[in-house]
Parts: sequence; C-alpha cells; structure tokens
Amino acid sequence: MISLRSSASLAATTRLSLRCVSTNINKTLYRGYTSSNHNNNHNNNHKDAYAESRHLTLNCNRAQGTDYKQIANSFKWTIPEHFNIGSEICDKHLLHSRDRNAVVYEDEEGRIESITFGQLHSESNQLANALTSFGIARGDRVGVLLSQGIETALSHTTNFRIGAISIPLFTLFGPEALVYRLSNAEVSAVFTDYDNLPKLLQIKPSLPHLKKIIVYSRNKSATLSDPLLYQLSQYKDLVVVWENVRNNFTNKFTPVKTSAEDPALIIFTSGTTGNPKGCLHAHRVLIGHLPGVQLPQNFFPQEGKELCFYTPADWAWIGGLIDVLLPSLYYGVTVLAHRATKFSAERIANMMVRHRVTSCFLPPTALKMMRQATMPAMNQHILSVGSGGESLGDQLLAWGVKTFGTPINEFYGQTEANLLVGNCSKIMPVKNGSMGKAIPGHRVHIVDERGNELPVGQVGNIALRTPDPVVFLRYWNNDAATKSKYIGQWLVTGDLGRVDEDGYFWYVGRDDDIINSSGYRIGPCEIENCLLNHPAVAMAGVVGVPDELRGEVVKAYVVLRKEVQPSEKLRAEIQEFVKRNLAAHEYPRLLEFIDQLPMTTTGKIIRKDLREMHAKQQSSKK
Repeated sequence: MISLRSSASLAATTRLSLRCVSTNINKTLYRGYTSSNHNNNHNNNHKDAYAESRHLTLNCNRAQGTDYKQIANSFKWTIPEHFNIGSEICDKHLLHSRDRNAVVYEDEEGRIESITFGQLHSESNQLANALTSFGIARGDRVGVLLSQGIETALSHTTNFRIGAISIPLFTLFGPEALVYRLSNAEVSAVFTDYDNLPKLLQIKPSLPHLKKIIVYSRNKSATLSDPLLYQLSQYKDLVVVWENVRNNFTNKFTPVKTSAEDPALIIFTSGTTGNPKGCLHAHRVLIGHLPGVQLPQNFFPQEGKELCFYTPADWAWIGGLIDVLLPSLYYGVTVLAHRATKFSAERIANMMVRHRVTSCFLPPTALKMMRQATMPAMNQHILSVGSGGESLGDQLLAWGVKTFGTPINEFYGQTEANLLVGNCSKIMPVKNGSMGKAIPGHRVHIVDERGNELPVGQVGNIALRTPDPVVFLRYWNNDAATKSKYIGQWLVTGDLGRVDEDGYFWYVGRDDDIINSSGYRIGPCEIENCLLNHPAVAMAGVVGVPDELRGEVVKAYVVLRKEVQPSEKLRAEIQEFVKRNLAAHEYPRLLEFIDQLPMTTTGKIIRKDLREMHAKQQSSKK
C-alpha cells in the first residue's frame, strides 16, 4: 500500500496514511490523536528517519489512482513525546547528508555562498554555546533581524536548540515598528547584520531587556561610518561580532529537550486590522505544517530528484519561514536564498533556472510581476508551484500553467493557524479561484457567529476545529485577544468564505472588508479577481466607500500594466467588463488609477489604507 508521510520518525505501515509527527501534545487536549515516545535513542534513528522522510512519501507517480478523499480519510496525527525544531532540521541528516547543501545564497552580484547540513549543525552549536555564555536561556525571546540568508537559518536553528523563543523580524521595519515588537516580547538578544545594527542602537534606550546584539559580518555591505563606530565603542558590552568570537566556542552542544507544547516562535501578525499581535507557536507548529506543505507542493519531497525549494517571500513572514525554510530543512532539501533591494522578476526567474529550483512558493504579487516580465523557459525542472495570501485570477492561473508546466496550487492559512486549505493538481481538479480543500488532518468548516456549521454555499466564518497541532498557543501578553479568537472549540480566522458541494473552499474576504451596498454583502476578492482578468490591469484593490443612497459603493484602485495609459474610455471599459462578468451590483461605480497599491511586507493589500485614501480625498474637497 501507499504511505504519504510528513514525519521522518515513524515506522512503515501498510495502510494508506498521511501521517505527521507532533510532540508531547497533551492527551486530554489532543484527544483522539495518538501519542508516541520514540526518542529513547534519537541519534540512532537518523538513518531510518532520513530514509523515511525522503523515500516513503507519496509522490506524483505513486499517486496515480489515489484521490483526495482516500488520503484525507486515512490521515492520523501521531505525537511523539519530545520534539525540538532545531534538532530535527539538521541532526538527523548528519549520517547520510552531512555534505548536502542546506542553504545556498546568491547575492545581487551573483556571488554564491552555501552551508551544508553538517556545517549548520556545527556552527549552530557554537552559537548555542555563545548564547548560553551571554546568559540567554530557555524561554528567553531572541529576535532575528535578518532577511533571507545563511545567517537567518543559523540564528533560528540556534534559538530552537537552546529552547529560546525565536522572533523573526522584517529588515524593512523602522525604529517604531521594531520598538513595538521587541518591547512587547521583552527580547533579550537580537541577531542582525551591519546594515540593520544602527536601527537597534538607535532604539536601545527603549529596550531595557536587551542584553546582547550578535552581529554577522561575513556579508558586510554597509560602510562603518564614524557615528556607527562611535556607537559601537559606547556599546562594547552589548554588541558582539560573531566572526570575531566564533573560535572561542566549541561545536559540541546538546539541544534542550523540549516538548511539543514548549514555545518556539513568536510571529507577529501583519497588523492589517489593528496593532500587530504576537502569535506564540509551539515546537509542534512545524509538524502541524507538514501536510500543508506536502499537498500543495505535489507531495513534496518528490522521489528521484535533486530538490531545491525557493520563495521570494521574506523568511520573517510565516509563509517564508514555516512554509519553505523549516520544512525543507526538515526533509533534507536545499533551500535557495536571495535578498535584493528591489524585486526583479527577470532576475529571480533566471536565478531559479540556474539553480534548478524544483519547488517554489510564489506570492501573488511576485506572480503578477513575473507575468509582465520577459521570462526564460521555466518548465524544465519545476515540479510544483504554490501560492497564497491573495486570490489569483483566471488569466494568471492560465499563464502559470503555460510558464511553469504545472498548475499553481493555491492554499490558505493565517499566522495563528497556517496551511489549512489547499489545492493539489496531482489528485484533484484545480478550480480557478478556489483555495482548495481542507488539508488532511485539519477540520475546516464554515460556521456562523455562534459556531454552528453552515450548509453548502452559505457565506460564514472560516473556522478550524481544535485541538490541532498547527494552532498557535496564544497571543503574547494578550489574553483577551486570544479568547476572542475562539467560539467554543472553533478557532475563527476572521475571514469569510463558503464551501461548495465538492468540498472546495472559496474566499470571500475579511469580515471587516465586506462591502454592504444596497443590502448586498459583497466580497472584494471576487471583484479583484475579475479586474485582473482584464488585459490592461496588472493589480487591483477593492474597498467599500460611504455612499448616502446605498450605504456603501464599490471602489476599485487599479494599477495598469506598464504599456497601458489611463483614460476615461479605459475606465468605463473596465467598469463594464466587471458588470458584464459579475453582476450589476458588484461593478466598481468608482474606479481610480494609481501607480501602486499599499501592501504589507508580505504582499497583501492593505485595504484600510485604501479606505483612508478615499476619506482624505473626500475631506480635501470640502
């Protein structure tokens, strides 16, 4: 029989199952799940663990004749007693894959660096010993203010290994955003580089808990100015340049023995609906993610291939960190890293071809920019393409099949509970515009405000039945917000959607993004998707704006393709296009051409900013 596995530690079974290992999850909380203690001689299991994670995974060829329902019905979570992400992503590869590249980094000039699994293990042990000597201990919060790169993987691995709580931080954050997050989490240490060090030194007076800043200098691009040199002289006890002290620390370290419920990560929400909240995740979050990586990536990791995974999504986002980096390292798959001052679709596409990328997560913004670019042949090595964050339109999906040689599998999740719903073109038809079906292991439904399940076709809250190993522990220092996230045992996402008769989920919009016009409740995403199908439109954002007669009317903000010039004729044409393809009450009565949309660092449209733009325009007319 076939076995689809997202665990590297389970013995072979004869029944069809998508099986994930999580750890020490409370038997009462996780009733109905199986608990398994398999860590008595962890190091002796490396060979079997690696073999199973690579070779007993249901792949594309084996999947012929296997359908979604068969896999979902036979799924079972199995929970081992202990689990440490930092140990799992490198230790088990030492016996057979020590010299395989874990991360390959290419800079903007084309220079390439790499780190093997053996080197990742060795240097993270040195860093672990260093942090311990600095007084950083289990449960302390440690920030990672770095973009994609070898040092980012090293930093997170180290934090996990010592039992600290790792906090990914966008390098685009300014001082105010950093102070908010670092002070909220009472961060004890931060990993960074010379480019971002000045920001930390500037805000140090606002961070009384900050004991140590560890600076990587191997990729130094910033010139050390006299003011920075002076600041460094004032903070000799605070700032440590890793390359200067690395040889002081041994590469022998025993990872802290953590349970699945022990905290591992704080990932802050994007703050599109209010102040960012710190989502505290346990070590089990990696295991909870694995089915949601495997299915939309066409049964990753595929057999018989030299695999390489890439995403332009920043590793400070859950989509880059836990959808790509950590699962790839868990399975022993090389990750391609690249950071650029500005996204270039042509450069990224050519880099993917050079490095023979086989799997990729491409956010909608990246795909839209690629569609406008001159692309090389991309279908020689690509096995799977996933996307999530915003819905894709029909034309973009059709372009994806032609460009990559495989359908783009859309998926859905959020920071609190990610990769809940997804497509997999290998075992089920992809319905354009749909987020897909519930990932095996996750009980996803549409519910009303009381937690009652709604019938097929009815719009309601997208909700996840708990317990579930992918779910966050709580919001950091925000019990009230944590409580409001639940209706009974349902974790309510705050997103509205519907499910069709075939079990496919369709995104309608954020509850606070819904447009109420003349008694109609209108979701912005369907209109945005329709706009993207117009040949002149590159990107679009839709909001409701106040109207005396209708309550609200639909307003569209449209970014045109490079070669297209705005005009009143084009405005009317696009409005008529939507009216013809959707409905008269859904077309944008107001349509404004703009150069760019307000986006989060993770590529999501900030619709509240669009509403504020309209409000300012109206107030200026008075």
